[in-house]
Amino acid sequence: MTKTITGLAATCAVLMSSVAPAAADWRADFGTYNIGLLGGENEADRLRRYDCFADLMSDALGVPVELFPASDYAGVMQGLLAGQLHQAGVGASAYAGVYLQDPEAVSPLLTTKNVDDSLGYYAVIYVSADSDAHTLEDLEGMSLAYADPNSTSGYLVPRAELAAAGIDDTTFFSSTGFGGGHEQAVIAVLNGQYDAGVTWTSLMGEESEGYTRGNLRRMVDNGLLDMSDIRIVWESNLIPNGPTIFRNDLPEEARELAVNTMLNLKEQDPACYADTVGGDGNGYAEIDHSFYQGIVSMREAELAGSR
Repeated sequence: MTKTITGLAATCAVLMSSVAPAAADWRADFGTYNIGLLGGENEADRLRRYDCFADLMSDALGVPVELFPASDYAGVMQGLLAGQLHQAGVGASAYAGVYLQDPEAVSPLLTTKNVDDSLGYYAVIYVSADSDAHTLEDLEGMSLAYADPNSTSGYLVPRAELAAAGIDDTTFFSSTGFGGGHEQAVIAVLNGQYDAGVTWTSLMGEESEGYTRGNLRRMVDNGLLDMSDIRIVWESNLIPNGPTIFRNDLPEEARELAVNTMLNLKEQDPACYADTVGGDGNGYAEIDHSFYQGIVSMREAELAGSR
């Protein structure tokens, strides 16, 4: 969406008539501030949830903001690498994928805090409630839907942890595939296209509500899932919450304004915060690349193994 900043041109003209600050220079030629939205949820719901966020960011930055929902993770990653997007909230594996292609392109600056201020979540394998599978071992010979090849919880971590436990997913399962996103994979399992799937959740709060945040919570809130229809049969170790990453060539003031807007989002607009994070949380925490070094190494190993 685009929001026009009334009087911006006139203000810039007045400033330029004296000693123009650097802030006016970047706004004058910047154009739109572009925010990428990951796939994994239907486009209409993504745009609805982020509409308020675009308004707040536009007000803070003083330039129009546009939202770009991608059909998959790769679309957002490539948009960031190409400089077509200025920021995006992504999973740790997607960040690692961007970093490994171009370490100078982006920086992770923020991550979401859980309700208890912790900074992690879990990958889970789930089945339909009427499935005969109650444990991971029961899934041998069944089919599994990963979410997306660039998803941390929907592919990278569960596959790595299964391998560490001595399970080769190419032989343990009858088949594996990609559901086209977290939401789509759950629907595929409920429709009987796969026996099991992988997604992400905080595993905090009320199970019937889909926990405090995660794909299950979003689906429950959107009326797409009743938690009594699925059963979780496996959970991963703790995974670092995904980052909001910013292009490194952003004007410094633009980056500072965007970061400050997000740090104050929960206090300024609690409903908008809940919409954008997909559930409950306690604001944002500042982080840097070191927070994701383990995931970067895991992704690097995954890439080396596929060659």
